[in-house]
Amino acid sequence: MCGITGILFKDPERVGPVGRIQVEMLQALNRRGPDSTGVALYGPPETGFLLRARLQPDGEGHVERARNAIEDLATVRELAPTPGGVRASVAYEGELAALADGVEAAEATLDVLSLGRSMQIVKEVGSAEELDGAYDISSFEGGHAIGHTRMATESRVDTLHSHPFWARPFADIALVHNGHVTNEHKLRRRLEQRGHQFLTDNDSEVLAAYLADQLERGEDLGEVLERSVRELDGSFAYLVSTADGIGFARDQFGLKPLLLAETDDYVVLASEDIAIRAAFPDDDIHPRELGAGETRSWRR
Repeated sequence: MCGITGILFKDPERVGPVGRIQVEMLQALNRRGPDSTGVALYGPPETGFLLRARLQPDGEGHVERARNAIEDLATVRELAPTPGGVRASVAYEGELAALADGVEAAEATLDVLSLGRSMQIVKEVGSAEELDGAYDISSFEGGHAIGHTRMATESRVDTLHSHPFWARPFADIALVHNGHVTNEHKLRRRLEQRGHQFLTDNDSEVLAAYLADQLERGEDLGEVLERSVRELDGSFAYLVSTADGIGFARDQFGLKPLLLAETDDYVVLASEDIAIRAAFPDDDIHPRELGAGETRSWRR
């Protein structure tokens, strides 16, 4: 049992308190996932790329080693330590897979969590309140975001196995997922044959790449979501975010909960009504549970 959340402001010119909204929704769902919490936040696009990486301290100078590893491949405009690693703004013109793989190969204590022009993923073991206390998520202003609070049922409890998952190596695509995809090993092998590399044994990381691989080939997000309901086995509800939108899919039997509230200004999704009410207590909204096999997407 996990909790998933999403918020999107429809006006492409509008930014709003998506960080605060995520924290409030995720904390309301804490009992669904006390092990770890994470968010994928989307702000105005950068001219280069935002890189978020997990860095395991290994004596003095580990942040400087991270800088050196990144500078071997890209121009570092800005780099700052974070409670769990580093955040960097970089100028880079090559393939993102080469950048992510090269940075990790150059510095064994570094794992790239996200790369994008507008997206950054922040995730840690612990609650939404603890994540906010460490990273000040509530101060983030942007156009949309997705979040996750995790109860680990199979893979281990650590930052890498936490959600959201970056759809490596595609820029600005992330996923949060509640459930279990039982044919993920088949999908994993197919994607590995296409050159994809995975950091974890988590089925959600495979699901993120499965969706992004199709989007990268020019397919429409709505079509990809509908196909996933037919091709994925198991019980699932997931949200996928791109540079300019979000979408959802629920399995054919509707075994994992997901609710939607939509106004003229925004779209909000969550595993439970309590999360939507926590973030929008004063709004006249009427969340509805999504149907079995239902999919939908929105673009700013």
